[in-house]
Amino acid sequence: MNIILTVSGFYSNATDAVAYYKELVMALFSKKDKYIRINPNRSAWKEPQPKPEVPDELFSQCPGCKHTIYQKDLGSERVCPNCGYTFRISAKERLALTVDPASFEEMFTGIETTDPLNFPNYKKKLAAVREMTGLDEAVLTGTALIKGQKVALGIMDSNFIMASMGSVVGEKITRLFEFATNEKLPVVLFTASGGARMQEGIVSLMQMAKISAAVQRHSKEKLFYLTVLTDPTTGGVTASFAMEGDIIMAESQALVGFAGRRVIESTVREKLPDDFQKAEFLQEHGFVDLIVERSQIRATVGQLLALHGGKHE
Repeated sequence: MNIILTVSGFYSNATDAVAYYKELVMALFSKKDKYIRINPNRSAWKEPQPKPEVPDELFSQCPGCKHTIYQKDLGSERVCPNCGYTFRISAKERLALTVDPASFEEMFTGIETTDPLNFPNYKKKLAAVREMTGLDEAVLTGTALIKGQKVALGIMDSNFIMASMGSVVGEKITRLFEFATNEKLPVVLFTASGGARMQEGIVSLMQMAKISAAVQRHSKEKLFYLTVLTDPTTGGVTASFAMEGDIIMAESQALVGFAGRRVIESTVREKLPDDFQKAEFLQEHGFVDLIVERSQIRATVGQLLALHGGKHE
C-alpha cells in the first residue's frame, strides 16, 4: 500500500489527499471575509502607486568646506555651521537682515534698457528674470534706517543675471549717489556681480566711469561711503565702485577679484595660492579693511555710521 505524506498528515492514496485539499480550499474561500482583506477602491490596484519623493533643495553642499548641509541648519542668515561660509542670498533677504523693520523705501524703479546691441532674446530674458526674482533690475536702491540712522542703500542681487552691470544698474547706482549727495546722506552699498553685462557691450563698460564720477562728487561733500563685498564681486564692479568706499567690508570667504583665476594663471604662468581672491586674502594684502560675520553686519554698519556723523531719525 502506498502512503502519501503531506504537511497535514498521512493519506493511503492520492484520491484522499486531493479530496482533503479541495475541501480545505473551498473552506478558505467560503470564509474570505475572515481571511482575505479586499481594498474597497479596486481601481487602486490598477493605478501606479506614487513613489516617495525627497523635496528639492533639502540639502546644500557648502562651497567652502564641501560638506553637505541640511538647509534648516543654515538658519535665516544662511551661514555654514562648519566653516562659516556665507551662502548667497537675495536682495530682499539681505534687506530683512540689515535695515530697521519697515524703514526701506525703494527708489528709481521703472528704468528700462534700450537694448543697444539688439541682442537676441535679451528683453525676453529680462522679463523672465524679473518675474522670477520680483526685482526690476540687478540692484535694489532706496533709502532706509539702519540702527535708526538714515542711509541711501543699494543691494546687488546675483540671482538677476549674476548681478551683471548694465546701463540700468549703472543709472540706478548713479542716481542713488546723486540723491545722497543732495540730501547729505551716507551711502551703504552691498556689491555682488559677475562683471559687465555682455548683452550691452561697451555701454555696460561705460557705467564704471559714470558711477565713479558720482562717487567722486559724493566724496567731495565729505559724505561717508561704505561698501560691503559679498560673494561674488568681480569684473568691472570690482574695478570701479566696489573698491572706492571710504571703508571696505567683506563677508567671510567672499570671492573678490577682477579677472578669473584661470585667466590670471595662464597669463602670469604661475600657480596661485588656494585662497587667492578670497576676502581673507584681500584683507591680508590691504584691499579689505575688515571681515564681518553676517550676523554682525547690521550692528557693525550702525557703529560705522555713528562714527561718521550718522543722524538718527
